[in-house]
Formats: sequence, structure tokens, C-alpha cells
Amino acid sequence: MMQVKTLPERCVSSGQCVMLAPGVFDQDDDGVVLLLRDRVDDGDEASVAAVRSSANVCPAAAIRLLADSKA
Repeated sequence: MMQVKTLPERCVSSGQCVMLAPGVFDQDDDGVVLLLRDRVDDGDEASVAAVRSSANVCPAAAIRLLADSKA
């Protein structure tokens, strides 16, 4: 499992994460990132790739990816 964390206080509301991984990220009424799921199964290669892409393109570096200690 990959653990996903966000830093909403850093979010600049670009929406790239929502476009790339809509099952994991959303935005509130102000456009700030909302985390829908805090874990992504490593076996779901498409979701893992989308979340990694989201973290890479986030202009505010507001997405953190961690190895999950809970299997």
C-alpha cells in the first residue's frame, strides 16, 4: 500500500491532482485539495501511476507519498 497525504495549507488550487487522479483527490468550494482516499493499493498500477503523477506535477508540492506500514 502507498499512503497519500496532502498539505492543504500549501495548495494553490491548480486542480492537476483532481484531473489526474479523481478517485483520490477532489477540491473544496475554494479549490483547495481534498483527499478522498489516504491509501492506494500497490496492485492498482493505474491508480498508483496517477497519484505519483499528481505529486510530481503539483506546483505547490502539496502531495506526499509514503510507504504504508499497514499491509
